[in-house]
Amino acid sequence: MLNYSTYLNANSNQWVTFVHGAGGSSSIWYKQIRDFKAEFNVLILDLRGHGNSKPRLKDTFNSKYTFDSITNDILEVINHLKIEMSHFVGISLGTILIRNLAEKHPKRVQSMIMGGAIMKLNVRSQILIKLGVIFKSVVPYMLLYRFFAFIIMPKKNHKKSRSLFVNEAKKLYQKEFIRWFKLTSEINPLLRFFRAKDIQIPTLYVMGAEDHLFLPSIKDIVKSHSSSILYVVEKCGHVVNVEQPLLFNKTSLDFLRSKAIVV
Repeated sequence: MLNYSTYLNANSNQWVTFVHGAGGSSSIWYKQIRDFKAEFNVLILDLRGHGNSKPRLKDTFNSKYTFDSITNDILEVINHLKIEMSHFVGISLGTILIRNLAEKHPKRVQSMIMGGAIMKLNVRSQILIKLGVIFKSVVPYMLLYRFFAFIIMPKKNHKKSRSLFVNEAKKLYQKEFIRWFKLTSEINPLLRFFRAKDIQIPTLYVMGAEDHLFLPSIKDIVKSHSSSILYVVEKCGHVVNVEQPLLFNKTSLDFLRSKAIVV
C-alpha cells in the first residue's frame, strides 16, 4: 500500500485527499496542511515509487505503469481508511489521476481542485514528450527531468517550484523514472476522453497566469463544462500551491466550504 499520513479533525466528517504530481511527493503540500486540517480531515499520500512509497515487489518485473493501476493505488488507501467520499486536491499529473478516479468511481469524489491542471497537451508539449521518449534511455534521467522542469517552469519566480520538484525527483531510481515517463503514451487518449465529458462533479481549476503550456486548454474546458470554474493566479507558474500558497489555500477553502455537505 502507498505511504500515507492523516490529520484528523474532531469537528468534521469531511475528507480532503491530496495527490501530488510525477517526481514530487506528499512533501509539496507542506504549506497546505495547517490551513486545511483546521477545517477538514486531511489525507496526503506518496504515489508509487515516490517519497516513502517504495515500488511493490510485483512491479519489479513489470516495466510499465498505467493510469488505471496508479489510480487503483489511491483507491486502495481510501478503502483501507474507510473513506466513502472525499474532496480531492491535485497538482500537475496528479490532476489526471484524480479525474481518472472520478471517471471510474464518481461516488467517491465529492469535488475536485485541480492546480496546474493537465487536460490537454499542445503541440509544443507533445514534441517535448516525444523527444523525451527518444532520449530517456541515453540521457541521464535527472538531466532530462531538469530540462522538462525548466520548460514547464521557466521564469525566475518559478525557481522555488523547480528546485522542490528536482530535489524530490532525485529520490527516484532511474528505472522508476522511466516507468513513469512511459505513462506519457497514455496521456493523449485519456485527455481526449476527459475533454469529451462533463461528469458534473464540482471542479475548481487553480492555474498560474504564467502556466503557458496548460492554461489555454483549461480556459477552453471551463467554457464548455458547466460544473467547472477557473481561478487564475497572477504572477504565478505551474505549481500554484508552492508559488502562491496563501491565495491557493484561500481560494480552495472557499470552494470547499461551498461544497461541503454533511454526510
